Amino acid sequence: MNSEVEQIPLCSSKATPVDGVAFQERLKEELRSLITYVKLNKQNDSDWFKLSCDKTGTKWSGICWFYYKRARYEFKVEFELPATYPMSPPEIKLPELDGKTPKMYRGGKICCDIHFNPLWAKHAPTYGIAHAMALGLGPWLAVEIPHLVEFGMLCFVCRTNGLFHVIT
Repeated sequence: MNSEVEQIPLCSSKATPVDGVAFQERLKEELRSLITYVKLNKQNDSDWFKLSCDKTGTKWSGICWFYYKRARYEFKVEFELPATYPMSPPEIKLPELDGKTPKMYRGGKICCDIHFNPLWAKHAPTYGIAHAMALGLGPWLAVEIPHLVEFGMLCFVCRTNGLFHVIT
């Protein structure tokens, strides 16, 4: 594991989303880990996502982006923490890419079965949302976006305010 991921604080609470008030402690740990990870990314000039959650802390949404050949490819990202979280990882969705790659399930859920899910199982319940982003979505984007661009599945059409707009 790389040193950046090792700097993301681990979570200690085992509370699940169905544990009510006890889950609030877990949510505090999640936010602390996410803030640390975002700060690390900004320090390394590798900021690549923005997330926010609903009042319950179970539904998350935002954007993620990946640079390839001087173009920024930006996508909506969303997930809901399952009732079995943190023993089970969240299923991260990129709805705009649904059907574009075999490494994705119906509804735009990215495939993490082979590489990330066993790692999560080994470290549950200490891994959190920041770890899912760093070890699940980040590597997936690094592999899939260049592939999708090279095979003509993604292309940008214009540049406005310094950003490329992607057609999927």
